[in-house]
Amino acid sequence: MTYAIIECINGSFFVRAEGIATLAAAKTQYHGRCQALWSAPDVASAYVMIVDTQLDVVEGCKEYIHHAAQPQPEPEE
Repeated sequence: MTYAIIECINGSFFVRAEGIATLAAAKTQYHGRCQALWSAPDVASAYVMIVDTQLDVVEGCKEYIHHAAQPQPEPEE
């Protein structure tokens, strides 16, 4: 079986990686992407998941990433 990393970032869908031969390699890439997206200041929300060839989420590896909107300072008059 092969695996893929699929993402939805701020409403846009991506197949980040596909044809990954082992689950261990897929998990390494998955955790790396989650870490990068948690650190990205331009990401309001995202989902990252590992899927198999039937597009089923593998071993519960699906993470929701969200950053609360920061209040904008009021303009000075």
